[in-house]
Amino acid sequence: MSFRLRGSLVLTAMLGVALALPAAQQDRTRTEAELKALKDRIERVQQQVQKDTVEKNRQARALRDAEREVSKAQGELSRLREQRRERAQTLEKLAAERSQREAERDRTADDLARQLRAAYFMGRSEPFKLLLNQRSPAEFSRNLAYYGYLGRLRADQIDKIKQNIVDIETITATIEAEEAELARLEQQQQERVGELDTARTKRSQVLASLERESRDRSASLQRMRQERQSLERLLEQLRRATEALPYDPNAPFARTRGRLHWPVSGRIALNYGATIPGLGKSEGIEIDTNGAVNVTAIHEGRVIYADWLNGRGQLLILDHGNGYWSVYGHLGQMFRDVKDSVKAGEVIGTSGDTGGRQRTGLYFEIRRNKNTVDPRGWFRSASPPPG
Repeated sequence: MSFRLRGSLVLTAMLGVALALPAAQQDRTRTEAELKALKDRIERVQQQVQKDTVEKNRQARALRDAEREVSKAQGELSRLREQRRERAQTLEKLAAERSQREAERDRTADDLARQLRAAYFMGRSEPFKLLLNQRSPAEFSRNLAYYGYLGRLRADQIDKIKQNIVDIETITATIEAEEAELARLEQQQQERVGELDTARTKRSQVLASLERESRDRSASLQRMRQERQSLERLLEQLRRATEALPYDPNAPFARTRGRLHWPVSGRIALNYGATIPGLGKSEGIEIDTNGAVNVTAIHEGRVIYADWLNGRGQLLILDHGNGYWSVYGHLGQMFRDVKDSVKAGEVIGTSGDTGGRQRTGLYFEIRRNKNTVDPRGWFRSASPPPG
């Protein structure tokens, strides 16, 4: 290939890259704008759902507000506990470093003390005594060099002791600041515990009111039907809101049948297809958990809903592409928001008792288009791992 031809090809390639860069930037800008528009549409859906299914229902509104307060207090408490743990670890490391510096200072001081005692016994005329005690000038010269080395060593040791004292004082000041911050975090934690107890008390009062209402079987059935209808309406509104920007997965969800991991550990309390008196068949699975445990995404996806819904509490919905969605209800904490992308196995929240549930757990569904799918055949095991 001629030099001219090679130059022409290189120039063509450079022009192609130069033209591709603005195009790539335009694609990113367009994608970001589309995702923002999608998030805006979904937020309008969330607002409409709250208006339609909660604001008109005094009991549901009271439960939502109480559970949101509990969730907020729990989140703040978890954050403070993590900060306290990190501060305590830092304090422990600083204390160990100070002990190390103090031990080093003491060793250096002991060495220096021994040398000074030896020098004291030799008196002030150490070089002169060396000269009188040596038999040859060469040996005297060698010993005098050693004496100079020892003098420099003593000076270095003194400087080292001084630096260690400065370092110890600095570390001590840092430890005092960390202890003060730790005390502040402990005080905040006590305040958050009080807020959490207050929020839980409010929630208990609302639940007691709902329990009295549920003694009327017809009223209880009507409420449960309304809750199911609320979820169906929400899913239909989300379907319309997201159809303009479908999620494109790296790995198709349909190929994961029999290979998924359960989203949570625990025990199945209500299976898919089980009969619920007055309602018909269960469209999802209720899993009881041993306290608040991590809930993970079953497959890569995009969050299309993360809000409180009557009957399901704090609800998070993932779009996995090609019409497949997964639904996670009764969450105590939600760690992802609308528009966020998640990976398979990524923690998206914790199991909880929101939505009026009596104990911690998770409501879970798999959907394809408008229909629910029996989730059990999609997992590697017939039931979740024990909690």
